[in-house]
Amino acid sequence: MVNSKWYKPLDFDFLEHQSNCIGVLICGHGSRNRLAIDEFADLVKSLKQNLPSIPVEYGYLEFARPTLKDALDRLRSQSVERVIAIPAMLFAAGHAKNDIPSLLKAYSDKTGLTIDYGRELGINNSMIGAAGARIKQVIEASSDYPISQTLLVAVGRGSSDPDANSNVAKITRMLVEGFGFGWGE
Repeated sequence: MVNSKWYKPLDFDFLEHQSNCIGVLICGHGSRNRLAIDEFADLVKSLKQNLPSIPVEYGYLEFARPTLKDALDRLRSQSVERVIAIPAMLFAAGHAKNDIPSLLKAYSDKTGLTIDYGRELGINNSMIGAAGARIKQVIEASSDYPISQTLLVAVGRGSSDPDANSNVAKITRMLVEGFGFGWGE
C-alpha cells in the first residue's frame, strides 16, 4: 500500500523511537552528470549520519543507479516493513506527482511493502533564504547598476507542469519584491 498523505515534516526524534522495521527512501531524479550523482549520494550520506539507527537508502528514477527499485530491495533486505519515501525534488511536477508514486505503488503491490510517500521540498523559507543569499553575493560583487533598474531572471528547468511553474513565478516575485528589483521574469 502506498500512502500519499504523509504531510508532516520529517521529525528525526519520531523516527528514532519507531520500531526497527521502518526505513527511509530518498527518491532522486537521476542525471547523466556524474558530479550531480555524487552530490546527491553525499547528501544522503549526511542524512544517514543524522539517522544512525534507521535504514536510509536512495535511488534514482532515471539516468543513474541505484534505481528506486534497487533501493527498495536494499531496504527490504534490512527487514524493513514500512518505508517513508521522500521525493528530493524542488517542486511537484510529473515525476513527483505521477512517475514515482506509480513505481512505488507497483512495488508495494508486488511485495506487500507499506510505503508512505512524502511531499516535494516546495517553497519554504530555507529555499527563499538560499536563493536570496546567492543573489546578495552577486549584487555585492557587481554594483554597476541600481537594483531598481535590474531584471531578475529565474529559470525553472524541466517542467511543463503548471503547479511547478507557478511556484517558480511565486519565488521570483518574492525575490523581486524583497530585493527591490525593477522587474523579474
